[in-house]
Amino acid sequence: MKKIYHLGSCSTCIRILKELEPLNGVELQEIKTESITPEQLEEMKNLAGSYEALFSRRAMLFRQRGLHEQQLSEDDYKNLILEHYTFLKRPVAIIDGQIFVGNSKKIVEAAKEALHA
Repeated sequence: MKKIYHLGSCSTCIRILKELEPLNGVELQEIKTESITPEQLEEMKNLAGSYEALFSRRAMLFRQRGLHEQQLSEDDYKNLILEHYTFLKRPVAIIDGQIFVGNSKKIVEAAKEALHA
């Protein structure tokens, strides 16, 4: 399975998708228009090791809601990601059982290698 969860209005996601081309056989899911299901999040968590690894602390709502001042549990991270797409660290690429979360140069390079192996 090859799938990438991304946000269509995110310039970083758009740049990374261009970088990963060609995307033959890759399913793209735009998380604002097609919400992440609990099953999809569970699969991501199993591959990433925790919900926290999938959580974006850069989301504007993170500070607006005062979440940066709270001690969040795994359940909190899970529920927040399911509640609002902005809490998912993105993009998330699942390529043949491997997961690549976020936009660091190292992660994007590893995803590109896995995608075109």
